[in-house]
Amino acid sequence: MFSRRFEMAQQNKSFSKSHHKLGRSNSSFSKEAGISKRRHESRSRRPGISADTESSYADNSISAIVTLVIGQEQRIFAAHENVLRLSPFFQAVLQNQMMDSQNKKISLPDEEPEIFSSVLEYLYKGDYYPRLIHNKKRNSWELDQSVEDSRPESTIYHQGVDGELLKDTVIYCAAEKYGLEELKRVALRKQGLQSGIQASTILASARYAYANTPDTDSKLRAHYLALIIRSRSTFKRSGTMQLEMFNGGSQLFFDLFVALCNHVDDISSASNTPRTPRSGRPF
Repeated sequence: MFSRRFEMAQQNKSFSKSHHKLGRSNSSFSKEAGISKRRHESRSRRPGISADTESSYADNSISAIVTLVIGQEQRIFAAHENVLRLSPFFQAVLQNQMMDSQNKKISLPDEEPEIFSSVLEYLYKGDYYPRLIHNKKRNSWELDQSVEDSRPESTIYHQGVDGELLKDTVIYCAAEKYGLEELKRVALRKQGLQSGIQASTILASARYAYANTPDTDSKLRAHYLALIIRSRSTFKRSGTMQLEMFNGGSQLFFDLFVALCNHVDDISSASNTPRTPRSGRPF
């Protein structure tokens, strides 16, 4: 049943457009990200879950099935109740709603089916496609592409946004909503490992991240600030960036201004610091 559900989810792949690659200064979105060909090593335990909790949820055969109606198209998903309860969000929903034990249903009309499919995949498998692997030789995180002739989509169309968004950013925000801290860490590591992303998509995703994370978020927001600074030569030429800043309406651009000021101050401070010659004698 689980496999059938994900076969259905795969039929709803996001449409892809051809992307223009960012400049070489954007190392996060370059070919040098190093996509690995190694197969994903299966985990014996889902990340962030204790051994006791893992064993208590191991036998899904005794767990009720919950039907989930997702998105405006009302796509149907099914999941074991004990798996959904790993999320504080669903734990509260299942406790507070009066549900028939034989006919449990949750409706999430504002969720994207493709994103929810990845959330469910994480709850069952500890990761979502494409898998995240660690390259020990390069000491870097990479995306697994062991499945030949299968290029994972890096962006999705979102019903509430005009244009494309980076999939990993939307998953991070969904993990924030569902209280899945480990999924947030996985999605954060995957940010920037895809290549060929348009500047307009990055800006739209940054705005989405600000709109769907609390002001206390210091990780995903910081990722976008650092990314824009690293790629400043590209964004300086971007008419999209000029239009975004003109329209405003987001905390993003004030944070970006502060980050750029700090960046300039760091460079200025480093250039003004007296250098001591190797002999140890002052200039």
